[in-house]
Amino acid sequence: MSKKPSLSEERTELYLWQAKYFNQLTLDELYNILNLRIQIFMEEQKCLYPETDYCDQKALHLWTTSKTKFILAYARILPPNSLSHGAVNNSAKIGRVVVDKSARGTGLSYHLMEKAISLTHELYPGNIEISAQAHLTLFYQKFGFKINSEEYLEDAIPHISMKL
Repeated sequence: MSKKPSLSEERTELYLWQAKYFNQLTLDELYNILNLRIQIFMEEQKCLYPETDYCDQKALHLWTTSKTKFILAYARILPPNSLSHGAVNNSAKIGRVVVDKSARGTGLSYHLMEKAISLTHELYPGNIEISAQAHLTLFYQKFGFKINSEEYLEDAIPHISMKL
């Protein structure tokens, strides 16, 4: 049974934050999440690999919307011992971190990562791993992540494994 996160919904002055497991998502929420991920990863970053990877079903999905219900930022949290990128290990994982073009440069990515890290630690005490795009290494280091590998290609994009 999945653990219940303390944040299921939080409203701030500008944003509505939500966290739900796959089976709690409405069809509209799932569609909007996948649409944002496809826009960023496949269209903007030209990633040629499918966006759906069978990890979503076991993930906690964290996102924020504007008052118009438009998803501005998203991340997914995978529990320890989840199969991800062909490997299983005992660390929880944060991945698929995206911020819509319209919200970049606003600090929203920092709020997203703070919430994702907090929720991950709450649900799965222990290490957190990320597969960071290499050009974002310094961003993740600001949260305490340490480089855990040499640079490698994932979906034809340079990545670095990092651990907190």
